[in-house]
Amino acid sequence: MRTEAEMLDVILKTAETLQVEAVAMSGSRTNQKTSKDEFQDYDVVYVVENLDELITDLSWLDRFGKRIIEQEVTLGHRRLYLMLFEDGNRIDLALCPKDRIKEWVDSEAGFTVLEDPNGLFELYSPSPQRFWTNPASAIDFENACNEFWWVSAYVVKGICRNQLIYAIDHLYGICQQEFLKILAWQVASARGKVDIGKNYKYLFQYLPAEKEKEFSNQLDFSSKEKITQSLYATMQLFHREAQYLAQKMGFDYDKEVAEKMIQYAEERVKKFGNN
Repeated sequence: MRTEAEMLDVILKTAETLQVEAVAMSGSRTNQKTSKDEFQDYDVVYVVENLDELITDLSWLDRFGKRIIEQEVTLGHRRLYLMLFEDGNRIDLALCPKDRIKEWVDSEAGFTVLEDPNGLFELYSPSPQRFWTNPASAIDFENACNEFWWVSAYVVKGICRNQLIYAIDHLYGICQQEFLKILAWQVASARGKVDIGKNYKYLFQYLPAEKEKEFSNQLDFSSKEKITQSLYATMQLFHREAQYLAQKMGFDYDKEVAEKMIQYAEERVKKFGNN
C-alpha cells in the first residue's frame, strides 16, 4: 500500500501535469483529532479552468494507479471521481470549475490548501464546526419524538405482515436513527456544539460504554423474533433517554403517547405477529 507521502506526491504531480489552478484536501486526513488508518480516503479537489476538456478524455485518471472500482458523480457544477485502487488506497477527486470554488467550500467543513499559486482560496476559510451537532431546540426534540413513535407503527405493521425487510428498514433506518439523535443531543447538552461525526461514528466516544452495548444489542435483525425484540427494546431505550433529555433541557415530553405506542406495538404483534 502506498504511503501518504507517495499518494500526495502523485496527487500533486498529476495536478501539475493537468495544469490545474489549485489543489485542496478535505475529510478526515485534514482533521488532527482523527486517528489515522489505512481506510482514510484522500478527499481532494482540483480547481480547474478547463472542466469540459478534462472530462472528455479521462485517461489521465490512470496516473493515480490501477483501480478496482470507481464511480462518477455529478454534484452541482462539480464532477466527482471516486476511485478504489488495487493497493487499498482510495481517492475521492472533485473537479471544480474555477468560478465555483464557493460551491465546493460550502460542501465541506475543514480543508487544507495544498497548492494555490494564484490565491484562489484566500477568500475562504475552513469551517470545521459546520456539520457539528448543536444542542436541541424544543421543536427539534418534539419532532424527533413524534417521528420515532409514528414510524414505530410502520415497524409493527411490517412485523405483523411478515414483511421483514420493510420492518428492518423503518426500525434501523428511521427509529434507531432518531434514538441516536437523542443521544447526540444529550452529549451536546453537556458539551455544547460537538463533533459527532458522519453517521454518528464518534458518538459513543462521549458516552458510557454500557450505552454503546445497549444499542449494539439491538442490531440483530436475523429473524422475526429478533426484529420484534429489537423494536421493543429500542422503544424502551428511546422512552428512557428522551425523558432524561427532556428533564435536563426543560422540554415537554408526552409520556402518554410513548406508553400508548409501546402498548400498541405489544398488543398488535401479540395478536397478528404469528401470521
